[in-house]
Amino acid sequence: MKKTDYLKWDEYFMGIALLSTERSKDPSTSVGACIVSEDNKILSVGYNGMPLGCSDDEFPWEREGSNLDTKYFYVCHAEFNAILNYTGTNMKGAKVYTTLFPCNECTKAIIQKGIAEIIYMCDKYASTDAVIAAKRMLDASGVKYRQYQPIGKDITLSL
Repeated sequence: MKKTDYLKWDEYFMGIALLSTERSKDPSTSVGACIVSEDNKILSVGYNGMPLGCSDDEFPWEREGSNLDTKYFYVCHAEFNAILNYTGTNMKGAKVYTTLFPCNECTKAIIQKGIAEIIYMCDKYASTDAVIAAKRMLDASGVKYRQYQPIGKDITLSL
């Protein structure tokens, strides 16, 4: 008899997005993303971090201060990194699993690449202009989004 408590696709791909957060060096908000094809093949993963060649030790991680002294001008978001990390040619119809609802800038890239659905874990910035604008664009373009429903299963990785 086969095992019945295996991970379903949503749990599996959100688990990969969650694991990807562990690569982020952001001290306040670690975000991970996993992009998946229509036939449930992983196309790419990403996490929020500095662009290649920009030292994690030299650029700021602060959230407050003058614009040039905060992380916001420098950090690549997880969804954007996953899109940039993709080495294939077509994301049309794909899904992106992300631990945090995408901002307006990442949403533009998601729409442009033809990603059809966003599955997100947390929407803690729902009342910000960036997320309100993101949802407006998603609704206008027909990209679906839904909140991930956790199953309450713990998985421990021992490294």
